[in-house]
Amino acid sequence: MIGILLIAHAPLASALRQCALHVFPDCATGVLALDIQPDDAPEDSLKRACEAMAELGTAQVLLLSDVFGATPCNVAQQLNNGLSTRLVAGANLPMLLRSVCYRHESLEALAARAQAGGTQGVMTVGSTAPQNQSGKRHAPSHRDHQQ
Repeated sequence: MIGILLIAHAPLASALRQCALHVFPDCATGVLALDIQPDDAPEDSLKRACEAMAELGTAQVLLLSDVFGATPCNVAQQLNNGLSTRLVAGANLPMLLRSVCYRHESLEALAARAQAGGTQGVMTVGSTAPQNQSGKRHAPSHRDHQQ
């Protein structure tokens, strides 16, 4: 099974992991989070990231980072060899949930699913009237009585 390492600005990595565990509690051993603090030295972050990779204990790792070009992504890029790792930037919860669900696939396929899950999870949602209501607006003094 492919391991997943989240590397993001604190506290996002841990928060995303906690959300994934809320939905999929059995994924705890295969998903780790590394929160990068504002005052962390890049060398220290890289050392901690290497330790987290080793802790996963898997031959292949999907790396997820929050913002391309920022320190967490730069740290992840140093881990990404393109053979046993893939890096996807722009991490969000739909991306992580999709990744957790398809860890049995190839690393290349998992990276593609992560990217698709992340982009498909972002959408504009319009406002609609709740079901069984007409959506009419009344004066504040008007009262509707439902039966």
